[in-house]
Amino acid sequence: MPSKWKYSPEGIAASVLFIILFIVILIQIFGRTALFTGPVWTEELARWIWVWMAFLAIGEAERTNSQLKMAFLAERLPAAVRRIIFTLIDLVYLGIMGHLALIGWRTVKRTAINEAVTLPVPDAALYASALIAAVLICYRILRRIFWRLGPGGRDEDLTQEPTL
Repeated sequence: MPSKWKYSPEGIAASVLFIILFIVILIQIFGRTALFTGPVWTEELARWIWVWMAFLAIGEAERTNSQLKMAFLAERLPAAVRRIIFTLIDLVYLGIMGHLALIGWRTVKRTAINEAVTLPVPDAALYASALIAAVLICYRILRRIFWRLGPGGRDEDLTQEPTL
């Protein structure tokens, strides 16, 4: 069943971060001209925004099921077999993303005391992007599995977010 929302919170956040990134890069560009001296923190902030935007966009790609996949053989199988195969793939994917979320959590804890070079925030703020993305992806995978295995579940038309 498709979602009533066209955009997800992570998609909106990634779009807002893209606009902020554009502004920071403009400040960086104009700071290299004779107009004014650019702040030193713009380069590091641009990298951090890029990382956050990319990780949040992965969550959005997972929500719309628009990631790359090799499904041409599986799509030729009967629906019941296809549902089992896609569910097994999602369970392996969930295990991998769960492990990456655990690594992300440990990294955030480890870097919480380190301060960024030019920004007044800990390095953990950067590494939290991977943790949050992994948790969002796990959430999306679980929704897809429950939608597929639930009453009236199906694996067709997973381009829309399932509602539970």
